[in-house]
Amino acid sequence: MVLDIRLYFVLDLRLYFVLDICSSGDMTNMRLTKPTIAVLETLLSSTRDDPAWGLSICRKADLGPGTVYPILDRLAERGWITSHEETGPHPGRPARRFYELTGTGRQQAAEALENRRDRRFKLGLAGGGA
Repeated sequence: MVLDIRLYFVLDLRLYFVLDICSSGDMTNMRLTKPTIAVLETLLSSTRDDPAWGLSICRKADLGPGTVYPILDRLAERGWITSHEETGPHPGRPARRFYELTGTGRQQAAEALENRRDRRFKLGLAGGGA
């Protein structure tokens, strides 16, 4: 699998990062927007003891469900995540849907975020304390 990260500048000086993933001859584009980055970082930090589920992702990423769920849908379409419903008892509330990065998704997300950090550092955009 080849991972090719390309940086695109938009005329109004906002930076957009486009992730081009080459897999089995299929090209898929995914913009690494700040909300997408926040969701990926939340998914990367989840564990078996603290799994990621819809509302927890919204809270940890500080994003609304109207932003988070479309991102989760795009990640699922690309095979980066899988999901399953809660199987244990959940009286008084609907079953939670848990989200987990696939092996490939975890690798691609980690590489994409690392490449983004490297590029931001090279451009002098990396944050840091003064």
